[in-house]
Amino acid sequence: MWNQRYLLALGLISLLCPSLGHAQALRFQPQGAAAAGQGNAFAAQADDASAIHYNPAGLSQVDGIQVITGTALLGGSVKFNSPTGTDSRGDFGGSVALPPPSHSYVSANLGALGWDSLSKVTVGLGLISPFGLNIRYPLDGPFNTAITTAALPLIDIKPTLAYKLNDQLAIGVGADIYTFASFLGQGQAEQKQIGAGVFGIPAGASVEFNGNGTGAGATVSLLYTPLRNGDGKPIASVGLVYRTQAVVPLSGSLLINGAKVADASTNLVLPQIYTGAIAIWPVRTSEREWKLELDVEYVGWKSNRDLDIHLSSGGVFPQPQQWKTVPVVAIGTEYKWLNPAWLPHWDVAVRSGYTRTENPVPDVTFNPAIVSLSSNTLSIGAGFLCKGQGRFLGMVPCGGASALWPKGIGLDVAFQEWFYEPRTVAGNLNPTVNGTYHAYVHLGTVSVKFMF
Repeated sequence: MWNQRYLLALGLISLLCPSLGHAQALRFQPQGAAAAGQGNAFAAQADDASAIHYNPAGLSQVDGIQVITGTALLGGSVKFNSPTGTDSRGDFGGSVALPPPSHSYVSANLGALGWDSLSKVTVGLGLISPFGLNIRYPLDGPFNTAITTAALPLIDIKPTLAYKLNDQLAIGVGADIYTFASFLGQGQAEQKQIGAGVFGIPAGASVEFNGNGTGAGATVSLLYTPLRNGDGKPIASVGLVYRTQAVVPLSGSLLINGAKVADASTNLVLPQIYTGAIAIWPVRTSEREWKLELDVEYVGWKSNRDLDIHLSSGGVFPQPQQWKTVPVVAIGTEYKWLNPAWLPHWDVAVRSGYTRTENPVPDVTFNPAIVSLSSNTLSIGAGFLCKGQGRFLGMVPCGGASALWPKGIGLDVAFQEWFYEPRTVAGNLNPTVNGTYHAYVHLGTVSVKFMF
């Protein structure tokens, strides 16, 4: 009994914290290249289909039908130095994380679909990877009894609706359906480590926990636009977004040397998030646009207070986590040329941004499966939108008379570099993880847009 409880606790502690090196614990923030290029400061702009994630009320600004799909290529490493001088290094499953976190959105204004009486309503559907990826450490590493590999290929299905109350105010609501899919790795959460030779488990034994499940939350938002220019475009906007807490029940198996020894279950608690954002356009004419935006978030990781592990035998193993609520501050800007003489039929944008994230995990419950270090992220990006008589890549017409052919084709790219502050962990529940951690992460994101 106790050997099962020990190993299951060890697996679940790490399983619920597998991230790909983001300071926000499980959370992966970039969910579209246009936003990523601005340090994810996008909740007050939210003027394309990725508003499904950043601010559902922003869908009220998206005309016709729009499709955005893209992915992120992420690499980097984690370096560990123990007090005894032992070093180790982890990565994200290779030089580039696989499968890569991806995003897809489709939105449609109901007026564009022929329902003129519903022209104030826009619906959308998103599919993103918002929490968790992969990480691995050497099998003979100094804390291999805590973790050797971890994966959490969680996806979020986001049906969304926006309603434009008037020219100044729009509201949005959406569901967040968190689940697993077989096209992402094994389609389940996994955690592996090496047996410590205690509680009757042979030293060096392979220990694995796996499990999956489905949970749900909701997002509600508001977009307030008090000022517009003569063309009706916003020159000041305020966005407010609230994401509810969600609980994903996980059910799975405990394996030792590949053989199942117990069923087990626990709850993965995802935080509620409050976001406030303001954007202004100092320049917004028919030729040029310049936007500045500030987003502030409060991520309620304090809801992850403990992990109660339920065994098939009926026993419960309590495990404290003691995470805390932390802020995220993002500043972003975008400068755009509209149909410039040097590139007619195109809109061209350049972007940059900065994000500050804080560490939510205390030393006592820190696990190397999370790169939970405070960080400063720098972002740059660019966007290209081809319309009318333009040709995408010099070959594909960007506009056509057929309703089946897009009116515009866009490409957005972004690059982020996450600069992590070193962290020294002391007094951990598992003394083998005590030591100093350094990390670096670089991320490239690309999105393709089709406007109908």
